[in-house]
Amino acid sequence: MKNIAEHIRQRRSVRNFDGRTLDENTKEKLLKFTENIENPFNIPVTFKFMEANDYGLNCPVVSGTDLYLGGKIKCLPNANIAFGYSFEMLVLYAQSLGIGTVWLGGTMNRAAYEQAMELEEDEMMPCATPVGYTAKKMSLREIMMRKAIKADERFPFEDLFFDGSFDTPLTKEKAGKFAEPLEMVRLAPSAVNKQPWRVVAADNSVHFYLKRSLGSSHEGKPDMQKVDLGIALCHFALAAKENNLNIEFVQKDPKLATPPECGYIASYVLK
Repeated sequence: MKNIAEHIRQRRSVRNFDGRTLDENTKEKLLKFTENIENPFNIPVTFKFMEANDYGLNCPVVSGTDLYLGGKIKCLPNANIAFGYSFEMLVLYAQSLGIGTVWLGGTMNRAAYEQAMELEEDEMMPCATPVGYTAKKMSLREIMMRKAIKADERFPFEDLFFDGSFDTPLTKEKAGKFAEPLEMVRLAPSAVNKQPWRVVAADNSVHFYLKRSLGSSHEGKPDMQKVDLGIALCHFALAAKENNLNIEFVQKDPKLATPPECGYIASYVLK
């Protein structure tokens, strides 16, 4: 998959589709792509197409398509992050094919989707997405939803990324070789646009942290904010590769002084 930065910049969440059926060739490409998706935690994600009429699937915020793609993963440590990473790979590939998607978590009749995915007791399905061709115009509901969560806005670079410690904001100029991959992290989608990632750049490394939103619940199997961190890690890794940076994924807490609401997730180290 090439032109990652372009796909990231051009993609938006699509809830209103034009009604055309996804052609079999495109469906085959999507499924073929899923066979080779990997994540740095080495926890495989199983993907499946689901027709709404076959499984009684319902999502009140989606119109114009009856086709969905779901994913499931074993309930292991880091599974939520791994899922976010792998599922975003699929979402960006769909974008490269001109296919619209939107991350669905809380707005679908989850029990029906989980049954359609044939979920086992030791598995979870954090999210699914409708797939189809984007309608020429957004629906009024879609416009209102995007306005409510300020979907077209992102926090400033200096509010998300830090230089050596959480005390010093990082500018694009100081970010140097990490500037473009970090900008792709800044543009990443997240549940209700909370943008829960925080990154400290230090000693040729970038350390990713999860900043929990006040009142956010992460009880139960799917932890949507950790899924968001998987998306952020995916964007960084893909953009770093496109910028010819040789990076290594590690989980080794640098033990930096952190705000109480932040927790260490993982790091990328420049070789």
